[in-house]
Amino acid sequence: MKPFARALAAVALVIAVSASASDQAPTVDWDTVAKIREEGLQRSQVMDIVGYIVDVLGARLTNSEDMKRAQAWVRGKMERLGLENVVIEPFMDYGVSWDNEYFSLHMLGPDYQPMTGFPQTHTPGTGGKIACPALIAELQTKADLATFKGKLKGAAVLATPPLAISQASLAQGVARMTDEDLKKLQENVIPPAPRPTPPPPNPDLLKPEEKIAFFKAEGAVAVLQCEGGRPGVVIGFARPGTKDDKWSREQSLASLPIVAVTPEHYNRMHRILKRGLAVRMEIEIRNRLGDKVEKAANVLGEITGTDLKDEVVMVGAHFDSWHASPNASDDAAGCAVALEAARILKAIGVRPRRTIRVALWGGEEQGIYGSEEYVRKHFGNPKDSKNPATPDYEKFSAYFNQDYGAGQFRGIYLQGNERARLLFTAWMEPFRDFGMTAVSIQSVGSTDHVAFDAAGLPGFQFIQDRIAGTAGHTNLDFLDTLSAEDLMKNAVVEAAFVYQAAMADERVPRKLSK
Repeated sequence: MKPFARALAAVALVIAVSASASDQAPTVDWDTVAKIREEGLQRSQVMDIVGYIVDVLGARLTNSEDMKRAQAWVRGKMERLGLENVVIEPFMDYGVSWDNEYFSLHMLGPDYQPMTGFPQTHTPGTGGKIACPALIAELQTKADLATFKGKLKGAAVLATPPLAISQASLAQGVARMTDEDLKKLQENVIPPAPRPTPPPPNPDLLKPEEKIAFFKAEGAVAVLQCEGGRPGVVIGFARPGTKDDKWSREQSLASLPIVAVTPEHYNRMHRILKRGLAVRMEIEIRNRLGDKVEKAANVLGEITGTDLKDEVVMVGAHFDSWHASPNASDDAAGCAVALEAARILKAIGVRPRRTIRVALWGGEEQGIYGSEEYVRKHFGNPKDSKNPATPDYEKFSAYFNQDYGAGQFRGIYLQGNERARLLFTAWMEPFRDFGMTAVSIQSVGSTDHVAFDAAGLPGFQFIQDRIAGTAGHTNLDFLDTLSAEDLMKNAVVEAAFVYQAAMADERVPRKLSK
């Protein structure tokens, strides 16, 4: 072959290879993305949505009467947005309902002070106003029981050590993610090894529920504790043992009232008692428990697809919360973003090929129950002989989630799914001006995408910025801590991602089978 002919053949080969690579590269519908950006950034309703959830509906403990009221509202909201097949779908027996109706905590002496705290869920009330002494009873092992035998009758027990608060922690602010932070996420190319199996529990250590039972048997009237936080912050969860007894009415009534107290107030009482001085308390708690076991539920709605309507792309967040605040960042914000993403798509009149399904989960805070049970029922798992894959398993494309606070999206975790990298990199390109640039192979847990990933389905959580003020699981998680700009951007990104996934020729690729 002559030199000119060889050169011409080489050029032709390069063009052919480039064309082939171009054919395989993910496509982005830039025109629709532009419409999504315009609708979501110029006519956003995300703060109106999240504001109603936080300010009007309030805390949404799974199976509480407040949660049922909130789910009825969100079902109506989905219908008003134009979603179809809207349903409140029960998923499992979840014990009896629990709602706090009134709480009051005061130190009467040696000085008067109203105190900040909150009762733990699935505990009884006090049956009226109680004035009582406070005593320290920090139990660790079974040998400690003898020390406090016969000494706690009629007392409110301080059951945990004081919480150390350092000047360094007080001075430390919350910084958004830097370019270096994002670079590290992208450069962590090897997924972390599985955590080692923890050692068996020490049989001499008392379980939390054993401590409560001892206090009750000794005649204590309440338990006060401080298990984390910072000044002004109450971290409150559930009565010990609730998962094991399935949020039982009988076990809840058999418990003592348990109150989580803010660190500076708890520490003050603890220091006074350590001086050998008496502390007098006044406590009143009114909690309402249901009288029958009920099922918890998820709320779902759809934008029905066209030629591939039997295939599904999902987006969502958990609607349930803890009870000490309306939990704006955890996760009213994620729910509002998912609803706003659906509103944007309806507003611009998209007709997706695949069905887009919005899911607001229940039971996440107690153990990701809502999404896990949903996946079990609707999709199954080909590796689980007791719950094999359903016909819809192969029709599923992907699930996208927001639940790491209320900060803006800066990228996405691949959850170990290297095959989705090229796709997500392309879909992020229209949002580089948002600072959304990172694709990380890392896997993250503790929220609803895990239920899909565990079944072998593509489930993803976005990388989110750290922002000041968010305080999930605490008494401070209110609307004031949210950034409207961050949530507007997140809704735009979610709308674009689910739209691209709904329109693509192929479903989002899955991890290679192990």
